[in-house]
Amino acid sequence: MTDGKLRIAVVGPGAVGGTVAAWLAQRADIDVLVCARTPFTDLEIDTPGGRIGATPRIATRPDDLTPVDWAIVATKTYDTASTLTWLEGLVGPETRVAILRNGVEHLAPFADRVPVDRLVPAVVDIPAERRAPGRILQRRDGWIKIRDGEAGAAFAALFAHTPIRAETTPDFRSEAWKKLALNCAGAVNALILKPSEIAHHEGAASVMRALVAECVAVGRAEGAVLPDDLPDQVIAGYRAAAPDGINSLHADRAAGRPMELDARNGVIVRLGARYGVPTPANALIVALLTAAAL
Repeated sequence: MTDGKLRIAVVGPGAVGGTVAAWLAQRADIDVLVCARTPFTDLEIDTPGGRIGATPRIATRPDDLTPVDWAIVATKTYDTASTLTWLEGLVGPETRVAILRNGVEHLAPFADRVPVDRLVPAVVDIPAERRAPGRILQRRDGWIKIRDGEAGAAFAALFAHTPIRAETTPDFRSEAWKKLALNCAGAVNALILKPSEIAHHEGAASVMRALVAECVAVGRAEGAVLPDDLPDQVIAGYRAAAPDGINSLHADRAAGRPMELDARNGVIVRLGARYGVPTPANALIVALLTAAAL
């Protein structure tokens, strides 16, 4: 911390990254830098409690960056190479790196660049949609669950002034797999390009349940503690969500962008093969969405 302010860089101001950056910038003692390829002037987030705004510093090139206290990685998993380029300038001897990404493989891409004790993996459930650069609809306050430890507690404390529930967990593996269960079901939305309300269709819901059931089986093989009724919990969550809600995999496919397919469904197939756990539903979804992107 210098000049009385904590320096935080958010790499990737998409729906989640932009929302997090705007909420952190509400604190006068935090200096927020947003690292983005597309320039924009400010952030406007329509939250459940009303609109908030922020004017963080914006960097559109990784040149001439200086180390910060916290670097928050909110990029897509397929953007690891460009993320590492940003981190080269942002990470110093004391920098902590919080990884807010989908999937269950948070640490692997960064472990050879940043000491493990300064890596802080987190799973995020903040339903939000980016409408344009710097313009985001946050549908629910949401939560962030962070690996237990001193660094995790310090990261959670950054959000004490916000309605986002940030807390540490002693069983991060299980929390990550629970979130993966939610995300893997969303591949159905991406495949048929229908929003959350499609979960009310029993045929679509049955496919979602099959995807989640395979996720549960593979997660348990990895050591995660997951409830038997998790497939039904996931469907209930989709049915309770805003009917026009669009998850990021759906949004990326609709926009013709790359998809986080490997982090959300491919990983279930890969790890299932390692443990001898059948994953035909997820393998089918991966094959179809891969073909659709050709």
